[in-house]
Amino acid sequence: MRQLKNICVYCGSSPGSREAYAGKARALAETLVNRGIGLVYGGASIGLMGMIADHVLRLGGRAVGVIPEALMHKEVAHYRLTELHVTHSMHERKMRMAELADGFIALPGGLGTLEELFEIWTWAQLGFHGKPCGLLNAEGYYDPLIEFLDHAVTEQFVRPSHRSMLIVESEPEKLLDRFADYRVPAVKIWVEKDET
Repeated sequence: MRQLKNICVYCGSSPGSREAYAGKARALAETLVNRGIGLVYGGASIGLMGMIADHVLRLGGRAVGVIPEALMHKEVAHYRLTELHVTHSMHERKMRMAELADGFIALPGGLGTLEELFEIWTWAQLGFHGKPCGLLNAEGYYDPLIEFLDHAVTEQFVRPSHRSMLIVESEPEKLLDRFADYRVPAVKIWVEKDET
């Protein structure tokens, strides 16, 4: 069984249109705290980002934010976190979050959430890390994306083994159980890390 000390959560700096998204963020926060798992996230105090961090802290858990200098004021940095790391660039932010986390979960979010998820999943596909990546599919938010990804497999642009690296569940407990049992699939890697 895989040991999960910290989970990186990607999610919106907006609360979204449904209260259920906030409810799922709080449910994930409770599951993390109950399992002694720390939160690593983008460091903002607003939207789903702020909600999950606030709930983790309210429950006595650890919340670590990582935010680039350029977004300190735009995203309204959260100053009551267990730790707040300020980076020089977005790239440095994503690298730091990846270093701190033992797995990656995307809650509902917009372009930034999708970009972060796809980058970390691509790193897994390329063999740069062996950590689990998942979607917490609140209220079916990611159903159209999941359908598209399955279409990409059918059209042979995504290999089934790579598609299987993205774990999808609608409940935090089930998702984290699957993270704990995650084994990196045996996949052919197109390029070795030292060749990039």
